[in-house]
Amino acid sequence: MERRTFLRAAVVGGSAAAFGGTLWRGAAYAAPAQPGTGPYGSLGAPDARGIRLPAGFTSRVIARSGQTVAGTSYTWHNAPDGGACYADGTGWIYVSNSEINPSGGASAVRFSSNGTITSAYRILSGTRTNCAGGKTPWNTWLSCEEVDRGYVYETDPWGVAAAVRRDAMGRFKHEAAAADPVRRVVYLTEDESNGRLYRFVPTTWGDLSSGTLQVLVAGTATSGSYTWTTVPDPDGSPTSTRTQVAGSKSFNGGEGCHYADDKVWFTTKGDNRVWQLNLTSSTYELAYDDSLVTSGTAPLTGVDNITGSSSGDLFIAEDGGSMDICVITPDDVIAPFLRIDGQSGSEITGPAFSPDGTRLYFSSQRGTSGSSSGGITYEVTGPFRA
Repeated sequence: MERRTFLRAAVVGGSAAAFGGTLWRGAAYAAPAQPGTGPYGSLGAPDARGIRLPAGFTSRVIARSGQTVAGTSYTWHNAPDGGACYADGTGWIYVSNSEINPSGGASAVRFSSNGTITSAYRILSGTRTNCAGGKTPWNTWLSCEEVDRGYVYETDPWGVAAAVRRDAMGRFKHEAAAADPVRRVVYLTEDESNGRLYRFVPTTWGDLSSGTLQVLVAGTATSGSYTWTTVPDPDGSPTSTRTQVAGSKSFNGGEGCHYADDKVWFTTKGDNRVWQLNLTSSTYELAYDDSLVTSGTAPLTGVDNITGSSSGDLFIAEDGGSMDICVITPDDVIAPFLRIDGQSGSEITGPAFSPDGTRLYFSSQRGTSGSSSGGITYEVTGPFRA
C-alpha cells in the first residue's frame, strides 16, 4: 500500500493535530481521528498485566526471563529484544534475541494452531548483545550483535540447523536487518551516533556466505536522492566501516528496519526520527520527526524496533517514552496502539505478527524490575486491520 510522507500529517494520541494542516508533499490535509485515538480507538484501562489496549484486544504473558516457558522445561532468556514470526504448519514460531553480554543468543517459542505453546528452545548461543535482526524470505532469522565490530548470525527458527556467522555482512555495531526480495539485498542499520545505513548484496540470493557490503551515500539534508557505494573493508579494522566511504550519510543511532512495497522504513533513536527510502526512485525522506511537532506532546518518542501489518500500518516500539507501541497508518495518522504501565525502567522490543495477522508478539525487555532478568514477553490478540 502506498504511503505518503507525513511530516505535517494528522498526529493524535494525547495531543491535538500538530503539524499545521498540510502534508509535507502538499497533499490535502486529512482530518485526524479524535485526540487520543487512532484507527483502533482510545486505549482502555490497564488490564491485569498493566497493558492498556483498545476495545476488543486482550493480552497474555508468553514467557518471563529466568522462568520456564509454560508447558515446557525451557528457561526463557534475559533481556528479550528483536523478534519475528514464522509459519510452522498450522501453527507458528516466535523467535526472540537476548541482549546480554556475554551469552546473548536467541530462543524460540512454538505454538499450535490455536495458540497453545508446544515447545521452547535455544537457536543461538555464545554470542554477545543480540539486539535486533531480521527475517529472510527463506525463513531464517538474522540475529545481530550490537557491539563494536559485531557479527550477523543466520539461525534456524526450528532449532535444527546450526547457526552460521555471516562475516561478509560486515563487522560493525549491528542493529536490525530487512530483506528485499525484489532487489535481492538485505538492508542493515548501525547503532552508532554517526552510524550508517548499509545493504548487503549476496553473490547468490538465498546464500549469505559471500557478497558485497555497500553503504548509502547522500547529502546532509533530510530528503533527497541517494546511491550505494561498496565498503572497501567490511571487516572494519583498522578503519570502521562507517568512515571508509566519503559522502556516506550519517544517521544518529540506527534502530529498527522494515521492508514492504518497494520501500524501507528505519528508525534513528538519537534524533527520534523515522526515515523512508523509496527504492524505485532512489530517494529518501523523513516519515516522522518529533521536532516538527508544534503543539501538544509528540506521540512517539524513543523510536526503536519497527514492523508492519498486512494493512500497511507500521507498528513502532518505544525505548522509554510512554512505553507505547504506536501505529502509523497509510493515511498518515499516528497514535498509540498500546501502552504498558508501571514499567518506566524498561523498553518495548521485538514486535512481530503471527502469520495470520491476528496476534502481535513483543517484549518488555526489563519488565517491572528494570533489570535484564525481569524481561516479559507478551501476546496481544484482537481485530487487527486486514
